[in-house]
Amino acid sequence: MPALQKSRRSARVGLASRKIKAMASLSTTEKLLLVKAVLTAKPSSSGLFSGIGIKGGLDEFTDLVGENAPLGAWTRQEKGTIKGYARKKSQNVEEVTYECEFEVGEEFGEVGAILVENEHHKEMYLKGIILDGLVGGPLSITCDSWVHSKFDNPQKRVFFTNKCYLPKETPSGLRRLREEELAILRGNGQGKRESYERIYDYDVYNDLGNPDSGADKKRPVLGGKELPYPRRCRTGRPRCRTDPQSESRSGSRYVPRDEQFSTIKSLTFSAKTVYSVVHALVPSLETAIVDADLGFPFFTAIDQLFNEGINLPPLQKQGFLKDLFPRLVKTVTDASQDILRFETPETMERDRFFWFSDEEFARQTLAGINPYTIQLVTEWPLKSKLDPKIYGPPESAITTEIVEREIKGFMTIEEAIKQKKLFMLDYHDLYLPYVNKVRQLKGTTLYGSRTLFFLTPDETLKPLAIELTRPPTEDGKPQWKQVFTPFCHSTSMWLWRLAKAHVLAHDSGYHQLVSHWLRTHCATEPYIIAANRQLSEMHPIYKLLHPHFRYTMEINALARGFLVNGEGIIESSFSPGKFSMELSAVAYDKQWQFDLQALPNDLISRGLAVEDPTAPHGLKLAIEDYPFANDGLLLWDTIKEWVTDYVNHYYPDPSRIASDKELQSWWTEIRTVGHGDKKDSPGWPDLKTPSDLIHIITTMVWVASGHHAAVNFGQYTYAGYFPNRPTIARTKMPIEDPIEEELKMFWEKPEGVLLKCFPSQIQATKVMAILDVLSNHSPDEEYLGQDPEPAWKEEPEIKAAFERFSGRLKELEGIIDARNTDQSFKNRSGAGIVPYELLKPFSEPGVTGKGVPYSISI
Repeated sequence: MPALQKSRRSARVGLASRKIKAMASLSTTEKLLLVKAVLTAKPSSSGLFSGIGIKGGLDEFTDLVGENAPLGAWTRQEKGTIKGYARKKSQNVEEVTYECEFEVGEEFGEVGAILVENEHHKEMYLKGIILDGLVGGPLSITCDSWVHSKFDNPQKRVFFTNKCYLPKETPSGLRRLREEELAILRGNGQGKRESYERIYDYDVYNDLGNPDSGADKKRPVLGGKELPYPRRCRTGRPRCRTDPQSESRSGSRYVPRDEQFSTIKSLTFSAKTVYSVVHALVPSLETAIVDADLGFPFFTAIDQLFNEGINLPPLQKQGFLKDLFPRLVKTVTDASQDILRFETPETMERDRFFWFSDEEFARQTLAGINPYTIQLVTEWPLKSKLDPKIYGPPESAITTEIVEREIKGFMTIEEAIKQKKLFMLDYHDLYLPYVNKVRQLKGTTLYGSRTLFFLTPDETLKPLAIELTRPPTEDGKPQWKQVFTPFCHSTSMWLWRLAKAHVLAHDSGYHQLVSHWLRTHCATEPYIIAANRQLSEMHPIYKLLHPHFRYTMEINALARGFLVNGEGIIESSFSPGKFSMELSAVAYDKQWQFDLQALPNDLISRGLAVEDPTAPHGLKLAIEDYPFANDGLLLWDTIKEWVTDYVNHYYPDPSRIASDKELQSWWTEIRTVGHGDKKDSPGWPDLKTPSDLIHIITTMVWVASGHHAAVNFGQYTYAGYFPNRPTIARTKMPIEDPIEEELKMFWEKPEGVLLKCFPSQIQATKVMAILDVLSNHSPDEEYLGQDPEPAWKEEPEIKAAFERFSGRLKELEGIIDARNTDQSFKNRSGAGIVPYELLKPFSEPGVTGKGVPYSISI
């Protein structure tokens, strides 16, 4: 007893049975079993328990709650709980364990849930609980969750076992807990959210600007009739004093507790490094590069970023930046100063002139980091759909004569269109309404653009023409449009290079704002919110989706804070400037449909594929050597097979879909609330059959895994050397309303004009640092098909299906390797060409240009 009195009582624990009994108390004749519970918690990454509220013992647990036993007698009252206390047993750097013992009646039945109460004043991270001594053998319950202090919230936490139940099949002893837990997660939509809470609710994007700091800091609300947009997580922060429509940016950005990056993660975890780039590295750069408008005087000055680097101002803590960014920041020999020196991207390592090549410019539309915008030309002549009274004549300046001259008599324009040989990057109608607005901003310019390509017999694309358009201006200038072609004459060739820089800036902006942010990060957040509000943790579809949602809400909150916010990295370094996020809302309104997020439908919608039952994947590609589509369709099919096996196990017939109220509420809420601004738009599938559910889930999984990997993890490889993908074009074409001084500079030193058009030194280095971090795989990255969720191991059929899924992904690795060594695939192999590996499922840590994580976690 003295030992027990000395040891702090750490947890009370109670059990309740899955089996329904008329009485909650144990029979005096019933045989008692001694059940031991072992609880495991994790220390912080530093190994200190204080970081997660573990100081002398674990904060107290309460109540293990049992399920009902045989699946048949569910109509009687719930059984009571058996309680106990857990005390610390051992601890090391990795974990701390606690134990307690219960006396449980032999007829108690299977345990179905655990209620936990944390009696410390700080939260704690609970990994799992193992119960030993039950009739059915040891039971492991996965928690992996933060448990709040009862002083913050008196509600006990409930953890269900790993077993899945559809709502109607929930043992009656768990039904009340299932419903109560969902009610807690939904909240009441009132008040400011606290950091320890786990409430999921919706709000518009009204926190991007900071109008209280000045009228120029105000940004429009995204979400609603004027600017439709997906919803984000509600934080409940107060409104701005000067603009009641905007949410104040003061204080921290709330994210439900278990969506936050865990402090137990390694310090190399990429998303934490994003924060550090913004708060430590960027200010150091801004101090080192005093003139924000200063460009690079020579191309050799750009090369110095990878050779000599940039001297950073000394910090009070020497080596601080080096510890945070070992890839980027080096300490010079005398240890008195840090330098920022970028790693040479693989593209530059293989061919330092790769970015100059028209062939590479075209190839990257199929195998670069934005393979989502190339489209088939199906109508001729090209024509704008914008109002000609506002934007000028709608006809394109790219004429039949220009095209036929560029393809050198190979075929007529009619034959090229009929044979599907003409393709286009079309940023004309999306950008043109913003041209005059953007041109009022300092240090940037904009055009509407079209870029035309011809598909050659060897399946490579040849650039034919670039059209740049400026609409009529407010001061009375008429529409200006010009076509540029890759002539050999020096003047035409330099104008072509300048036009190409503008198109690449357009493509970079669209890639970051639409292909990347909008279509993956932003569109996925409502799926996550709805899943947590409407699907119980016991629901099999919740279990299926959960790994694909990990940390997405936190990285999105981080982006709203520092990347896509007013005067953030995107606004300060990309051509659309302060109109960047508004432009993404226009793209959502005009282009986004749920069904088009499925890879096959996306390819069909862009004219890059047609349905063909005899072709691989049921699609015939318009460009057979299309690395993103070739590998993507293999991955899509592999994901779909896994989802099909999973869904069919739990939903063998349509009636189970129709009767699943949680599932139906989830899908309805996504359509009518999370993406409610587009609820009446086409593209929303019904949810009536297993096939419908398979399509919906496969689409969501693809977006979170394959789509995001394809547009994210190659960013440093392809944009680390920024002349290949400038994020901004700072100056207009020298022949648009030419000024004598500009023309003189162009004639005498066209290279200088191109360098002046490129991003400034501070813009380039800020973006390069961010892209390096965003392209980096954390050492603890969780890759698609690598490790199964605990619940998937519980069902033999699901476990076997996952093993097949994992095996097919390993096979996919080999297929992609073989394709990259096949010299007949010219868009993914050849001298100096970086192999296309962005959809290889697995990767080692670092900037590797491959690896498909489960979720959008960076």
